This record gives sequence, structure tokens and C-alpha cells, in this order.
Amino acid sequence: MNLVESLEKSLQPNAKIPVLQPGDTVRVHQRIVEGDRERVQVFQGTVIRIRKGSVNASFTVRRIASNNIGVERTYLLMSPRIEKVEVLRHSKVRRAQLYYFRKLKGKSARLKERLAQRPVEAKAAAVEAQPDAGEAAGA
Repeated sequence: MNLVESLEKSLQPNAKIPVLQPGDTVRVHQRIVEGDRERVQVFQGTVIRIRKGSVNASFTVRRIASNNIGVERTYLLMSPRIEKVEVLRHSKVRRAQLYYFRKLKGKSARLKERLAQRPVEAKAAAVEAQPDAGEAAGA
């Protein structure tokens, strides 16, 4: 086993990052180091891409800044610099990568909100709602 493989095994996924899907509107809180000071910078936008891969997994967030300039930032999922990620809304999309979003402006760049829960969230909610077999037998 070489040095890179040993480092990959020692890294743990960041528990402060929820399950993300393309089209989600998120607010990413990232720690920024400026000289000897450290602060948290917030970046809010739409997830346009999710790249999988153990240590190199990442997601890209896009927003429109002032003067209608599009800004994209890519964050590593394993990064300890990410303070937290808040999912503000889930949107209904039919593609895995939303690169076409870069050409859209104004009202055409809106996405419809997805009201139903994602299958992953629905499954997690169902598991939490079920009572344990040990508790039912003891009662």
C-alpha cells in the first residue's frame, strides 16, 4: 500500500454535507483562511453537477452574481473546510449534469420545485418510524 492509498483510507466523509441531487438550491458555508484570520463565507446557488469517486467526489454550485455574471464553485465532499451545507429547496430535473443551465438567464433559468420526498429521504423516514423488534417484544 502506498502513501496515497493510506491517506485515502484515513479520510472520513464530511457528516455536515447532506445527500445532494442536481437541481437542489443549497447554501454552502466554507471556512476561508486570510493570513492569520479565519472566517466563514456563504455561497448560495443551484447544484449543477455531482461527481462521484471516493476521495475525489465533488459537487458544483452555480449562481448569478451582480451584472448577470455566472459564478460556479466546485467543492470536495470530503473537505474539512466545509462548515455545513443547507439544502433550501429541491427542484425537479431530468438530467444528471445541468450544463445547459449556463446558457439560461432570467425567467428561463427557473426550475420547478419538487414537492415529494426523494426516495432516499422517504426510505430513511420510514426506517426511523418503524419500532425496533426488541422494544415490541419487551412491551
